[in-house]
Amino acid sequence: MPDTNVHTIYKKKDGTRVPSVTTYLSVLGKPAIIQWAWECGVAGLDYRKVRDAAGDTGSLVHYLILCQLKREEPDLSTYTPQDVASTASSMNKFNDWLKGHELEPLLLETPLVSEVYGFGGTPDFYGKVNGALTVLDFKTGKEIYQEHFCQLSAYEVLLVENGCFVEASRILRIGKSEDEGFEDRMAGNLVSHWGIFLACRDIYELRKKIRRTEKEEN
Repeated sequence: MPDTNVHTIYKKKDGTRVPSVTTYLSVLGKPAIIQWAWECGVAGLDYRKVRDAAGDTGSLVHYLILCQLKREEPDLSTYTPQDVASTASSMNKFNDWLKGHELEPLLLETPLVSEVYGFGGTPDFYGKVNGALTVLDFKTGKEIYQEHFCQLSAYEVLLVENGCFVEASRILRIGKSEDEGFEDRMAGNLVSHWGIFLACRDIYELRKKIRRTEKEEN
């Protein structure tokens, strides 16, 4: 299995390195995560261990879905039987959804760069979903947050700039356990979310400029 800790490096045609979609969105506050960490503490749990375990399961689910769509045999040599078993609920949910949808992948985890806006990103899926050219993002968690739609809006821009027509955008939230449920959410108009993304980009770049100036002055 590929090392999920290795981050993709995005570069413009002239070789200039640019930040990723998620790097720009990192400036957004995440109050839900703070609340969740507090709840772990109240329950006597180390939130870091809970987070890492959930992250491992989510990454494996993501990997298995992409292997399935690519018609590739997954490399599970670095996982224990317990790790693989932990994905059963998620994969059952995804496969139940898949039975009612016709997917024709055109791009799967393909890195893209915007020369116009100066960022890069890797959409999970671009292709036809029931005949409509769709950007589809897979999330494994308890909720869909606003930042996920901001991320999706950036993926739309990346795809269009790189010659891919987008008719629809949607998020599949695949819970890691039975009680976390499943959602198939159509995104609708993402103009406002794109505006938030651009604001995040500006804040990130301004902060970087301030840090560089402070470093030069010291």
